[in-house]
Amino acid sequence: MAEDAGSATGAGFTRTLVGFGRELRRAGLPVGTGDIMTYGAAGALLNPADLVDLYWAGRTTLVTRREHLPVYDVTFRRYFLDEPDEPEDPPPFSVQQRAEANATLQLPDPEHGPEGTPEDERQARMGLVASAATTARHRSFADCTPEELAVLRRIMRGIRLVPPRRRSRRTRPARAGRTPDLRRVVRSAVRRHGEPGELAWRARRLRARPLILILDVSGSMAGYSRALLQFAHGTSRSARKVEVFCFGTRLTRITRQLDRRRPDDALRAAAERVVDWEGGTRIGDSLAAFVRDWGRRGMSRGGIVVICSDGLDRGSPEHLDGALRKLTRLSHRIVWLNPHKGDHGEDWVPSSLGMMVAAPYIDELLSGHDLASLEKLAAVLPRLR
Repeated sequence: MAEDAGSATGAGFTRTLVGFGRELRRAGLPVGTGDIMTYGAAGALLNPADLVDLYWAGRTTLVTRREHLPVYDVTFRRYFLDEPDEPEDPPPFSVQQRAEANATLQLPDPEHGPEGTPEDERQARMGLVASAATTARHRSFADCTPEELAVLRRIMRGIRLVPPRRRSRRTRPARAGRTPDLRRVVRSAVRRHGEPGELAWRARRLRARPLILILDVSGSMAGYSRALLQFAHGTSRSARKVEVFCFGTRLTRITRQLDRRRPDDALRAAAERVVDWEGGTRIGDSLAAFVRDWGRRGMSRGGIVVICSDGLDRGSPEHLDGALRKLTRLSHRIVWLNPHKGDHGEDWVPSSLGMMVAAPYIDELLSGHDLASLEKLAAVLPRLR
């Protein structure tokens, strides 16, 4: 009798979890049968009376995108606590902020304003636009609507990544140097009928280092991946020797797909190319594939590798450590963009295991969650000597 009672209790608990998955599906979340089975397997190890454990087990197994969290919270409270509530959406751009964000590329000139406009009023308007541009630049990509992302994309086009330069083995004519230019000396002497002239010199050429962007497009980066891809599209068209890769569970090269004039066409081609969009995350395996198939062939030799990821790796930490160790030997510097860093300063300590493993190999750790952090990347990049 005791065994029958325990089986009935377990069956009832399973029906409760399955019902919660159906409620999430009715609310619009893409919850599949496999996700519900994973949630049930996780709930079997938990205390049914502990709603905190049930909440985090469902959030881990049933939610794959950041924008689904408000819907999940409301459904959980309604299903388990019978507390209906409305999700609190992030406040959108106001009409004034949207107009000022559109005007950041064309600030009004106080010396050539419209006729009849007082000088003080034109200066005040210019200061208002400049101050509101700061608000747009500190708007997190994950909190923006598609309309707001389109507005921010206009500002993003003005950001240019200029990698540092290195001296190559080839030389060029120079006014001073250590290597004499014998050809120019001989030509000058011939024109002077054999009389020696001034010494001519050659110096080593300066070449821009290669820039490699490796973007995380897994489910945990869904709120930032589109904005970062738009940024990569602008960078690949404005700079030379730029390679762009995406990874979730596998690595995909999308440099040719982004070589289109219109950003929408480029992103559409990249989305068709990447088969593991908003899926799992295997950073170590993806970086190992880059080193094996591209890095050892010379793509990253002496280059700047920019990795955009939150560090939530589901693979083996040993694979990530080994891949980063090899990548460090091949590249000049490694820059890591983690949106979870946000506006925290240098005291920010990563909590994910992937970031802890990668920390010793990172030369520069930035955020990449808004325009201000991308502008900081553009300012830091040329100084990576």
